[in-house]
Amino acid sequence: MNRLRAYLKSYRRESILAPAFKMLEALFDLFVPLIVARMINVGIGESSPAVIKQCFFLLLALALTGLVCSFAAQYFAARAATGCAARMRRDLIAHIYALDASRLDAIGEDTLITRMTGDINQVQNGLNLFLRLFLRSPFIVFGAMIMAFAVNARVSVIFVFTILLLSVIVFTLMKRTSPMYRRIQAVLDKLTLHTRENLSGVRVIRAFGREEDEKRAFSASNASLTALQNVTGKLSALMNPLTYAAVNLGIVAVLYAGGRGVNAGALKSGDVVALVNYMSQILVELIKLANLIVTLSRAGASMSRVAAVLDTEPGMDFPEMEQSCSETDAAVEFDNVSFKYGGAGAESLTDVTFSVSAGSTVGVIGGTGSGKTTLVSLINRMYDASAGEVRLFGVPVREMTKSRVRGLVAVVPQKAQLFSGTVRSNLLMGNRTAADVELWDALEKAQAAEFVRAKPLGLDEKVSQGGRNFSGGQRQRLTIARALAKNASVLILDDSASALDFATDAALRKALNALHGRVTAFIVSQRTSSLRHADMILVLEDGRLIGKGTHAELLERCPVYREIHESQYRKEDAE
Repeated sequence: MNRLRAYLKSYRRESILAPAFKMLEALFDLFVPLIVARMINVGIGESSPAVIKQCFFLLLALALTGLVCSFAAQYFAARAATGCAARMRRDLIAHIYALDASRLDAIGEDTLITRMTGDINQVQNGLNLFLRLFLRSPFIVFGAMIMAFAVNARVSVIFVFTILLLSVIVFTLMKRTSPMYRRIQAVLDKLTLHTRENLSGVRVIRAFGREEDEKRAFSASNASLTALQNVTGKLSALMNPLTYAAVNLGIVAVLYAGGRGVNAGALKSGDVVALVNYMSQILVELIKLANLIVTLSRAGASMSRVAAVLDTEPGMDFPEMEQSCSETDAAVEFDNVSFKYGGAGAESLTDVTFSVSAGSTVGVIGGTGSGKTTLVSLINRMYDASAGEVRLFGVPVREMTKSRVRGLVAVVPQKAQLFSGTVRSNLLMGNRTAADVELWDALEKAQAAEFVRAKPLGLDEKVSQGGRNFSGGQRQRLTIARALAKNASVLILDDSASALDFATDAALRKALNALHGRVTAFIVSQRTSSLRHADMILVLEDGRLIGKGTHAELLERCPVYREIHESQYRKEDAE
């Protein structure tokens, strides 16, 4: 909650004005039963039309003034709540971008999505109600009790016992339901994960005929969430009937004691009506307070989950000062580098050492799970090495600023990822100032210019979410063009030509070879034909570097590489 208070400091004026206007409205409401009592006791009891008219116009004025105060309170509360939620979302997304890949892996994408949307919405709703009711409801409850004592102290003792009983009911139920709401949010995370996996993998599920299995699995997760919500909902549902019962019993007691007082001449009819009105006000406000507590319980659980992400410290720090790079030094160096993913039992890379001169083309090959993607992910510092040191142009990557590291390296990931927008907006992600000539040059080198020109709008052709309106091969070529448009010193292609046919792959390799001397390229591939012209090929097996050299050298002295090549050569020869 300290973090929420920090956000409210920016809306201090609204946070004061919202409850202040609600307090004014509540104050006017407390005077209503007294005016009604005067109307009955004096205006009706003593047949005084002037008093009745006076009381009527006074009630009307209080109602109109209260309405204005209510609108003002709602405006300021909504302004503060939506403003805090907007800032919280902004800070959350900024913090997520600041987290390293290992932290994001540990938290999980499904959890981040739920906290960015549902949790912050719960906090916004809770804050809105809190600013409007956190002072009004207690003020009305205790104010009504004090005003009741002003009417008749003896009968008003009933109010004390009623309020104590209601407090026990409300706080007991709140204590039981608060942890349940936290559990609901945790189960909701799992359901969101299941939904996300089903939606992203719907084609695979259909291809393997697993629709019924996934339906059953989803139904089980949904049933678990529903059962927990039902239990929590039943407990929360007890709030209204129990509070109504307690207050109605209080009203019966007030009517009984008030009737006896009227018969004895100690009370007037209007006083009894005023006492009943005060008891009714307590009932209404306690119902509001009960609902507020339920909402605040949810908001508190959601705020704790949002704060947990915001309190997660990044696993790597970047220096603020720029480090100079010397183009004469080796472009990339690995010095006894080892790496282990968080929670993994074994290392993904072990004692990897190599040096690549600037302008070279390096191939990376190995079996599935050998550590190829992990190796290239350390170059642009997506992860930090567990041991050893990675250097770019002679400078350890740990000593380089984030903008410098990311500016030097362009990456084409394994999974082609495009963003909704246009072809142009996707290509400009790495180089915002690139001219159309540069974009078309990048498309030509990536073998993507032909199909982009065939589109009616060319560079301004729309790209749907994830690039779904392009084929797999087209998406890969566009992601390669995006990396080339960046004009980075180091280019990493992480198995980025897997969806390309041999002819397109060969044309792409020829275009990349033309960059030789200007760009240091790392090409991760399963095909030896894609790597045979590389200046150096790294062969990985179980996270260890077991071979390093040219294609001819590795065929001669690296059995693993030779086995990979011969298995593919026979297959390609047959084709």
